[in-house]
Amino acid sequence: MASFTNRDGRWRALVRRKGHPQYCSTFNTKAQAVAWARQIEADIDRGQAPAAEVVLGRRLLVGELIDAYRKLRATSRPIADDANEHYMLKALAKGLGTLDAARLQVSDLMGYAQARSEGGAGPYTINMDIGKLGTVMRLTSAHLKLQLRDVVAEARPLLSHMGLIGGGGKRERRPTEDELHALVAWLASERGQVYADVVLFAVATALRRGEVMRVAWADLDVDKKMLLVRDRKDPRQKVGNDQWIPLLGGAWGLVQAQPSDRGGRIFPLHEQTISKYFKQACDALGVPDLHFHDLRHEGISQLFEQGFDIPQVALVSGHKSWNNLKRYAQLKPEDMHKGPAG
Repeated sequence: MASFTNRDGRWRALVRRKGHPQYCSTFNTKAQAVAWARQIEADIDRGQAPAAEVVLGRRLLVGELIDAYRKLRATSRPIADDANEHYMLKALAKGLGTLDAARLQVSDLMGYAQARSEGGAGPYTINMDIGKLGTVMRLTSAHLKLQLRDVVAEARPLLSHMGLIGGGGKRERRPTEDELHALVAWLASERGQVYADVVLFAVATALRRGEVMRVAWADLDVDKKMLLVRDRKDPRQKVGNDQWIPLLGGAWGLVQAQPSDRGGRIFPLHEQTISKYFKQACDALGVPDLHFHDLRHEGISQLFEQGFDIPQVALVSGHKSWNNLKRYAQLKPEDMHKGPAG
């Protein structure tokens, strides 16, 4: 029910309903306060969340929704500063943060996508951004019990038709042995040995970029030559999905080569810097269409080629099913002429 209070010549309206947050706003006249409260109550009676501007009495910015989403996630699944999601939210806040969330238009998302494309982002990356915006708007509006139209769903057909968003596709790119040697040599010479070691470690362990950056001295089992990889990617479990993996091949030697007196992370580097320098190396050497994540493909493929079976490879890669793992394996039909592995 609604209540009205006169404070210093201004009227304060307060709407309380069980199962809903309190809606409160202040007006110059009682008539304005009553009209506002009736609109809130009518929306609730229709089973419809009140419009954001009606509840707040002001514009609700996209940037405010992003901040609210971060706070919501912090209670159960916090977003790490080095996570891709963190950078997606930063890009969205930079491009759309000052716009009115309730009046966001398809043209606004078109402009954002075009700007991202001109900045070098591909259709898959932009698609991930747009999808994250939809998640932010849907979850925060539900949490705050506000009404926002689904502008992301409205924009998708046009964005797709214009080629600004799309699927990631299925990559089969692996670095050749010569390319890998050249990249490692360039990084060691131009950026420092630790960057070359990160590339070699990524191949040897088949870890994702973020996982490589998180490995810590405290997570090493020196006696067993094992490493605890924390918070591995899993759609059902974002935090606490920790897994022990063996440090095979040259991985153990690469760890031992790092200065251990600094403590903390084994490779205390910034995730985005790694990607930046890796791209610089590829550009300088003329290595085409190679991404840092392709090193994970290479590492998993090498494990299969060395004769490890699917369950063994999954212990290293962290994959839960063969359907997901096989896209990385890149096994060749002609290799079956050599007979079964082992």
